[in-house]
Amino acid sequence: MNSNLDILSVAYNQPLMQEQMALLQEKQQPIPGSVQYTIKRYYRQPHWNVEDTGLMIYNYQGNKSKENYLELKYCFSGNVYCRKKDTECDMCQYSASKSCMERVDSVDVVSFRFSARQLSQFVKPRKGADNLTDDILNFKHATSFSKAMPLCGKTRMVLEALLNHTYSGSLENIFVNAQTQMLLLYSLDCMLGEKEIDTIHCKFLANEADREKIIKAREILIGHIGNPITIKELSRKVAINECYLKKGFKELFGTTVFDFYQSQRMEHAKYLLYEKGLSVTEVSMLLGYSSISHFSTAFKKHTGLSPKNYRMGAE
Repeated sequence: MNSNLDILSVAYNQPLMQEQMALLQEKQQPIPGSVQYTIKRYYRQPHWNVEDTGLMIYNYQGNKSKENYLELKYCFSGNVYCRKKDTECDMCQYSASKSCMERVDSVDVVSFRFSARQLSQFVKPRKGADNLTDDILNFKHATSFSKAMPLCGKTRMVLEALLNHTYSGSLENIFVNAQTQMLLLYSLDCMLGEKEIDTIHCKFLANEADREKIIKAREILIGHIGNPITIKELSRKVAINECYLKKGFKELFGTTVFDFYQSQRMEHAKYLLYEKGLSVTEVSMLLGYSSISHFSTAFKKHTGLSPKNYRMGAE
């Protein structure tokens, strides 16, 4: 599986095909003694609906301590990539030069992987029971997990600084080390601040194979926008128990299978009505509804408007 698809699958609210992902820039660099990071910047298609999001992946392999790691992944949009300057184009972003041929709106995917040895430096000896943060930094939390997390303003500022800095050589190494430690701080604070350990405890997401099954289920749902699929059929396709599928989906994506699927259908309906100019009848049929009234009821529940009124507002 493409290493970026898991975070992209969390961030996208519209069906995304691999061939649509036009890569603008890629950078990979292992920082000595700290963290390995990857930056990939993609061309943002005009119709893409992207939610800024983050993903924390805690990989615990027990006695295989060298295979333990904590990974932070982020996907965010709103930046302008300059193909000529190979960086953020302030002139395009803040002036009226919208006609610049080098101006490209981007979707940026950034990942950082910390080894157990790198994280151990942040743990201080303490008396009494360890807290959850210490358990994770020390890899004493005995269950792997993946958890989506929102991007706060502080996190976004650090990410944008990493995208647009002008340091090189040793100064870049120092700068990136400092910024990634800030990301680690903000992420742990956001994820673990007031949450109990059982809120991130999900046994059936304990390894990458199980997480990929849940991610695959999401991709299948997106591929069946116009051809509804039952939970039973979906569980068979990804070879996972129905109960585990529903619980794992909720844990990883923060929503139920049904709510996610309905949301995707309605978002696609808006696209078909607004961008493609299709009729309410055509959209209802394309999305697999048995009647226009059922589609209209679902659409109004999701948007607050009837499909007809929504379409009229788009004209």
